[in-house]
Amino acid sequence: MNRYEIRPKKSLGQNFLQDENIARKMISAIDLTPTDHILEIGPGKGSLTKYLIQDARTLVAVEIDKNLIAYLQQQFSDHPDFVLYHHDILKIDFAKILQPGIAWKIVANLPYHITSPVLFQLFENRALIDTATLMVQKEVAQRIVAPPGSRTYGILSVFSQFYADAKMLFSVSRNVFFPKPEVDSAVIQYRFKEPELLNPEEELLFRQLVKALFGKRRKMLRNSLRSIPDVAVDCSQLNFNLEQRPEQITVAGFVELTRQIRHQHG
Repeated sequence: MNRYEIRPKKSLGQNFLQDENIARKMISAIDLTPTDHILEIGPGKGSLTKYLIQDARTLVAVEIDKNLIAYLQQQFSDHPDFVLYHHDILKIDFAKILQPGIAWKIVANLPYHITSPVLFQLFENRALIDTATLMVQKEVAQRIVAPPGSRTYGILSVFSQFYADAKMLFSVSRNVFFPKPEVDSAVIQYRFKEPELLNPEEELLFRQLVKALFGKRRKMLRNSLRSIPDVAVDCSQLNFNLEQRPEQITVAGFVELTRQIRHQHG
């Protein structure tokens, strides 16, 4: 393995999973079948890949580290249904690497610094995806599943729960990685769903509202709605409790608020 010069790169946020029990536990949560098509983001040294490739019908992997590409090719290239891309997952077009008409399952041990961008990328490509089983920083996992009214409920909570049924499956100690990160991790699972019936214009407004309102999360809606860029809101025409702060509003509440504001603009 040394000839591949595999060393964790801090610049890529690499922390390699060392514990086989955790790897198998994560694989078990995916509930693989021989008909499944998998996209693995950042396979690293293949701690999950070696299990995925045994059961999945197709395994597409995207890895940014050129040193790991050579190693992964040597380890798994004899599997005819394994496709490896040397690419930055944040710059790749999902529609070009994932066959349409298939409910793909996403699997990843995500570097902490790209977790949010990857999640928003999955939201954008949800039509191609059935589930996503992801290892992330534990604090991020707690934000994803946070209920309204909690301190950690925010933008990521609302978007996650709007686009999917999201569950935190289990915690993972920092001690099972090399190098050891400064925080613990957790495995979350998204089961993507058809979101509330918002047309494309309403969905754009929904996203804009959620981001803008949580940008002023200490303010009541009555005050923060007046200063949303490019959106004129007549609060007197809203049938909504405007004394609330954004962390008190449910996902369904944000949907309803979106519809009412959109109705003001025809």
